[in-house]
Amino acid sequence: MKVKIDLNGCYQNTIWSSPYLSIYSYPKPLKKPPHHHQEKGKIVPSSSTTTMLHIFLLFSLIFTSTNVLAQDFCVANTASGIVTPSGYPCIMEANVTSDDFAFSGLGVPGNTSNIISAAVTPAFVGQYPAVNGLGLSAARLDLAPGGVIPMHTHPGANELLYVVHGRITCGFISSANKVYLKNLKRGDVMVFPQGLLHFQINAAGKRPSLAIVTFSSPNPGLQILDFALFANDLPSSLLEKSTFLDDAQVKKLKGVLGGTG
Repeated sequence: MKVKIDLNGCYQNTIWSSPYLSIYSYPKPLKKPPHHHQEKGKIVPSSSTTTMLHIFLLFSLIFTSTNVLAQDFCVANTASGIVTPSGYPCIMEANVTSDDFAFSGLGVPGNTSNIISAAVTPAFVGQYPAVNGLGLSAARLDLAPGGVIPMHTHPGANELLYVVHGRITCGFISSANKVYLKNLKRGDVMVFPQGLLHFQINAAGKRPSLAIVTFSSPNPGLQILDFALFANDLPSSLLEKSTFLDDAQVKKLKGVLGGTG
């Protein structure tokens, strides 16, 4: 029999056929309570137990699947304000056009007139709804002379960096506190595993550098270590104790990065 599931109210899709499950029928009452019986020293599950295991596994697959597993694509309806672990709900397929699958933002240089002399132009699901549920996204990385992307992490994705032009010094730190460092030139790539602290520094002297990065999630997330520590209202006294920095250093960094406390 076929089971139809409504995915976030967008489409009715037949996503599974199973002889064990119907949302309209129920198993017949058992004449005896379910039990296990012995067979030559082995415990053999009863048929009702096996059926319940099939049902449990089926629902585990259904509710951990993304919308795209049930249809060709799921262009995000970001205006809905609804976000689930599997992404945004889909806009109706009848309203999807070719323009939804194209994105021009990565062709525009970012504004590097800031404290880090760098800019990141994202093509995440919020800017590029077509990547919803597809398990990927991208970004443009502009590094002016002296530019740096400070130590940061992406909690939700692996990252692959490709150097378009210039030279970039990249590195990440493993959970064992081992540093992996590499100087990249045009055409080189480097991968940064999910959740690990990493950074990028322009190593092209007085020339800018450009890279394109891709992620294994439509919404990789971003936390910059310096801002996480010093661009907040955590009391300076607690920061001093937890970072082993003195009062003057903590207050200087809070002042530079906009923190208080």
